[in-house]
Amino acid sequence: MTSTSPKSPKSALTTVTGALCFILTVGGAGGLLYEWLSWIRFMGFLRFLAPDGYEIYGYIVVIALGLAVGVAGDTLTRCDRA
Repeated sequence: MTSTSPKSPKSALTTVTGALCFILTVGGAGGLLYEWLSWIRFMGFLRFLAPDGYEIYGYIVVIALGLAVGVAGDTLTRCDRA
């Protein structure tokens, strides 16, 4: 049996944007959990992106940036298929 729609391999850009989206979103959410609940610091290297005194706002911006990178990567992937 053959399929009518062959799967195209993922481009390098799709892989990079997906990984960056995951790192920024999960890291920002982990930073918010750390600030609110003082849990273990997950992906602590992202704390250098948040300015002192504005950590919560900084982590929210990191989450929004991660989601924007994911949407942009998905849009580029869909444009390549068309």
